[in-house]
Amino acid sequence: MASLFAGKVLVVNNWDRDEVETERELGQALENKVLLLYFGAAGCPRCRRFAPVLKDFFVRLTDEFYVERASQLGLVYVSRDATAQQQDAFLRTMPRRWLSLPFEDGYKRELEQRFAVSDVPRVVVLKPNGEVIAGNAVEEISRLGPACFRNWQEAAELVDRNFLLAEDFDDWVRRSITDPLRRLKYKVDKRTEAKDEERKGEDEESS
Repeated sequence: MASLFAGKVLVVNNWDRDEVETERELGQALENKVLLLYFGAAGCPRCRRFAPVLKDFFVRLTDEFYVERASQLGLVYVSRDATAQQQDAFLRTMPRRWLSLPFEDGYKRELEQRFAVSDVPRVVVLKPNGEVIAGNAVEEISRLGPACFRNWQEAAELVDRNFLLAEDFDDWVRRSITDPLRRLKYKVDKRTEAKDEERKGEDEESS
């Protein structure tokens, strides 16, 4: 599923607006999950009616207040909002586990074309391999609520995370902890290389 957003930046819906951009980060955020692509707009009356339903649906499946373990479910908001301010204001009312494409990213229109989205709200349900489970699950979510996730889970043939081998889990934890450090080291190394090149150029000019 991460391949759908390869080379793209997804924004985490938290206070820091963290960005998910590396291949590994995308994999951790999206792999082995049913993924919902929510196409909507804050100014759309039908979207305003549906958004609270979708929020409740998502929270009841992923919030530990309601479930013992968060369901293998992800959501990316693909905005049709008129302004970045509208998109930000809407997302502030939605769950922090949601992801979104930056407002200015033209990839949103490519996704609309790819999944034949002509009107909103629209919820496209995808398997981890990118295959479509439901082209528009708005009515299903509104009618069945969280119960419809079981059907998607079976169709997606998800690997139950409870059956991860202990060494696999330990490796995943180690990568999660060390990834930020590796990215920081990479940035420092690149800055050092740039400064070395700059000094080399100055030395050549002076000689």
